[in-house]
Amino acid sequence: MPAEQDNQEIIRPIKGKGDPDLGPVALMVMLHQELKWLVRISGAVEVRFSETPLYRLYQADGGPSGAPPVALAGPFFGAPHAVLGLEKLIALGVKTVWVLGWCGSLQPDLNAGHFVIPDRAVSEEGTSRHYPIAKKAPEAHPGLTCTVAQAAARNGWAYKKGTVWTTDAIYRETPKKVRHFQKMGVLAVDMEMSALLTVAAYRGADLAALLVVSDELSSLKWKPGFSNPRLYENTRMGGQLLLHLARATGDISDAPD
Repeated sequence: MPAEQDNQEIIRPIKGKGDPDLGPVALMVMLHQELKWLVRISGAVEVRFSETPLYRLYQADGGPSGAPPVALAGPFFGAPHAVLGLEKLIALGVKTVWVLGWCGSLQPDLNAGHFVIPDRAVSEEGTSRHYPIAKKAPEAHPGLTCTVAQAAARNGWAYKKGTVWTTDAIYRETPKKVRHFQKMGVLAVDMEMSALLTVAAYRGADLAALLVVSDELSSLKWKPGFSNPRLYENTRMGGQLLLHLARATGDISDAPD
């Protein structure tokens, strides 16, 4: 068997029998309650497909501009689960992906409810290494990332753009590792971004994300922010913004202020 064929996947992400044809744009939502809320405000309709037991898939219309329908998918937890969803979305025709999630801050000036816009990610998860791309930190799509940042700035939101650290081991975020990534200027830690960025690059899709700080590790002690109303208020605002951007297919000229 030729070496190229020998490295091809045996189980491939494909459009299965009865799977829908999606439009070119999708919004992946890591969070269960935020997905339910976005489905409700967008009027999205659930779509049955071959991976329905693993996460949910919906389609919303393109909004007043008459843009193509937008797929909403989730919730997801961790790199393998999120990549399973991303692979399927791409197989069903999606080319542009927006991501909404939470993260833990590593820097003292990032507090619960602040926004993080990842432009690249450092991988300590086990999924992305199986996708052969150039040996560098996977990067978000620069144009889409700039679009999110400009919209956040117009709205006066507290945000930072930069690198995030992705790990599978939520209970092994040690002081040594936190200090290491702080010194590198890494903004936050999450469980999906490096894998999503890697797979998007490998499959030729464009991807950008907006994360909301849910907890803080910069003091080397865990400070959860899950009782902070600002976390949930800002997550809702961020989700609404990404839905708008998805519907506008990247045009922010009429983004809500």
